[in-house]
Amino acid sequence: MAKKLQVVIVTGMSGAGKTVAVQSFEDLGYFVVDNMLPNLMVRFLDIIEEDGDISKVALVMDLRSKGFYDLVVPTLDKLKNRPDTALQILFLEASDEELVSRYKETRRAHPLAPQGRVLSGIIKERDMLSEIRDRATITIDTSNLTPRSLRQRIGEFFNQDHATTFHVEVMSFGFKYGLPLDADIVMDVRFLPNPYYIPELKALTGEDQPVRDYVFAQPRAQQFYDQFKSLILNILPGYVKEGKTNLTIAIGCTGGQHRSVAIANQIAQDVREQYVVNVTHRDVAKRKETTNRS
Repeated sequence: MAKKLQVVIVTGMSGAGKTVAVQSFEDLGYFVVDNMLPNLMVRFLDIIEEDGDISKVALVMDLRSKGFYDLVVPTLDKLKNRPDTALQILFLEASDEELVSRYKETRRAHPLAPQGRVLSGIIKERDMLSEIRDRATITIDTSNLTPRSLRQRIGEFFNQDHATTFHVEVMSFGFKYGLPLDADIVMDVRFLPNPYYIPELKALTGEDQPVRDYVFAQPRAQQFYDQFKSLILNILPGYVKEGKTNLTIAIGCTGGQHRSVAIANQIAQDVREQYVVNVTHRDVAKRKETTNRS
C-alpha cells in the first residue's frame, strides 16, 4: 500500500511566526510553498503525487492570497477527502498585545488596516480566521515563544521520523587562498611540519595514507588532535540545543593540500559517529589548476 502524502497547511494570524515556520519545515525536509493560492492547491498536490518523489509538503496560506477567505474552507474540504493525502492544519496565533508589539517593532501596517490602527486589523483578522482555527489539528500560541522555541515546538509535532536536522560541515582550506566566508570554527594547523617539503609527499595530498601517517607522526600532533576532537564533541550539543541546524568547521594549512586535509578527514570520521557530517576539501584542486596554467 502506497504511503500517503503528508500535507501540512500552515496558516494563522499575521505576525504570529509563519516565516519561522517556513524555515522550520524546510529544515525538516518538507517541500515548502509560501503564499499558496487556495484555488491552485488541489492541482498542485495532484502534480506532486504524480511525480512521486516528494513525500511531505508544507503549504503556507494566509490573507496575502487573493480570495483566501472565500476559497480556503472549500479547498480544505476537498483535501480532507483525498484518499492518498494525510492532512494536518497548523494554526499559529498570538495575543493581541504581542501582535501589536511585533507590528510596532517592524513598523509595518496590518494588511487589513493599511491606513488604520494595527489593533483594528488584528481584531478583524481574528474574526475572519475563526472557522479555520476551529478546523486546525494543531494550534501554537507564539506569544511567549522565541523563534528557537517555535522551531522546537514544530519539530516536536512534525519531525515524524525523529531524525536530527543538525549536521556538521568539515572543510579543509589553504590560508593562501583566503578564509572560508561561511566558517563557524576555524582551526589553524600550520604549526605542524609541512609534508610539502618532503619530496616523496609533495605531489600527494592529505587524502593519501603516507601523508596522513606523516602528519600524525609529528611530535604533539596526536595530543593536539585528541584535544581538538574533545573540544568539538563537547561543544556540538550546545549548538544543537540552541537550535542551530548546521555548523561549519574549517581547518586550514598553507595551501590546503596536506595537513588540513588529513586533519579534516580524521575529525569528520570521528564526529560522524554521533552526527551527520559532510566533508569537503576546498583547495585540493588548486595545485592542479596552477600546474595546468603554467
